[in-house]
Amino acid sequence: MKKILLLTGTLLMIFSYQKEVTNDDVVNYASSITQDELKEHLYIYASDEFEGRNTGDLGQKKAVNYIKEQYEALGIKPLIEGNYFQNVPLNLVKTPKVAITNNGKSFNYYDDFISLGSANSTTVSASEIVYAGYGIDDEKYSNYTNLNVKGKIVVIKNGEPKDKNGNYIITGNKEVSKWSNGRQELSAKRNIAKDKGAKALFFMNDDLFNQYARYFKKLEKRGVSNRLSLAVKKDAEADMYQFLISNKMGKSLIANIKKSVKSSYESAKFEMIFEASSEYKPSENVAAIIHGSEKPDEYIIISSHLDHVGMDANGEVFNGADDDGSGTVAMLEIAEAFKKAVDFGHRPKRSIIFLHLTGEEKGLLGSKYYTDYEPLVPLKNTITNLNVDMIGRIDPKREGNRNYIYLIGSDKLSKDLHNISEKVNKEYLNIELDYTYNNENDPNRFYYRSDHYNFAKNNIPVIFYFNGTHADYHKISDTPDKINYDLLENRSRLIFHTAWEIANRKERIVLDEKDEKVKS
Repeated sequence: MKKILLLTGTLLMIFSYQKEVTNDDVVNYASSITQDELKEHLYIYASDEFEGRNTGDLGQKKAVNYIKEQYEALGIKPLIEGNYFQNVPLNLVKTPKVAITNNGKSFNYYDDFISLGSANSTTVSASEIVYAGYGIDDEKYSNYTNLNVKGKIVVIKNGEPKDKNGNYIITGNKEVSKWSNGRQELSAKRNIAKDKGAKALFFMNDDLFNQYARYFKKLEKRGVSNRLSLAVKKDAEADMYQFLISNKMGKSLIANIKKSVKSSYESAKFEMIFEASSEYKPSENVAAIIHGSEKPDEYIIISSHLDHVGMDANGEVFNGADDDGSGTVAMLEIAEAFKKAVDFGHRPKRSIIFLHLTGEEKGLLGSKYYTDYEPLVPLKNTITNLNVDMIGRIDPKREGNRNYIYLIGSDKLSKDLHNISEKVNKEYLNIELDYTYNNENDPNRFYYRSDHYNFAKNNIPVIFYFNGTHADYHKISDTPDKINYDLLENRSRLIFHTAWEIANRKERIVLDEKDEKVKS
């Protein structure tokens, strides 16, 4: 036993031995991130061979194998022993069979409503429908005050209130908040209803209903589905059935829905028969790790999403060079820079996890599975998440002033993280850190739209690195020839330097005092 302990101690001394690192050393490691290597990776990763990397399809499988091969070549170990892949169970959600009647009137799929997904078949009967007005629950305005919706059928409508001067009550000006901003409105109102225990939510929004109905109907005619959900066991009683409905159906359920926003309980004879249909379609996250020398049980996670949106009906490929090929190849180069430091005797003090996430384009599914169902390291030991999603292009609003990167979320949970980020940038890169989209009232709601959010909602400080959208966003024209490789190089180096600083500083990042978790 003494010999084993002595040997273990000797190995620990060797493992933890560190040469003194200088700023010149760190700059040297960052300089291994080059335009040429980024370009070489991206012309492969965003090529037609990868078929648009649609989640669960053959092209996405090629993508995860490419990423795996790069870590193997670098000699960076998998986070899961013997396996770089974290299996992510997904269901391809098909059009359900739904029969809905209320007070003797029947409603038709595509004409009156569409389902936004549920994995469980059920039959629901109710003698009461709850009308919750706009479906808003905000400190400045709420439709849910003294309203019990637990286990109830809930109907809401689109929009948000204004004051007598025409300003929106929640923002205090002419700009809409998340409560009436397209898809973010849908997400925000759905999440509140679900948190409050609603059994089913019927959201009257004619524009969104018509848009989604046309899209889903087109997919169904082609015999395909673009909707994925996590195939995890759920408590059927806690599941919420979600529907977009036409104005016509809304008026039938709540007679004065167009004129009134006053919450109420309405007598009804409501029945819904819901027959779910799905097909198992698993996917993978890719996870590699460089173990820390002094604090190996504290983790910095650098992430990007590996998927894109596949191909169109004519077989044209959405290459996704910027979204998020740029983030993927940046991570590979950042990983190489860390490995170079290790090879020269400068192992980071904390562990660095390189996490490539699937299903971002389908609703942040890979990151949700990681944080909510199967974290590969304890979330409480995860120091921060640096998320890289689209960093290879220029926002048209920034033409002529291109040396920038949008940062989102850096100060939302930890001023300490924000200050580190600012300090590192000034010391090494001096890129303009643009916080335009960090505003809580930004109508784009980017803070809630990439994988970092699933870490933030668990009180893990995040930085989301982003170049903004452009004319090629989610278009076939998002190709690697349009990437600004000099900017991609500089932005990747900034992320490396930030991660290096967080990994090697004496103290762990300090969380701001918060009463509760982040909510959308």
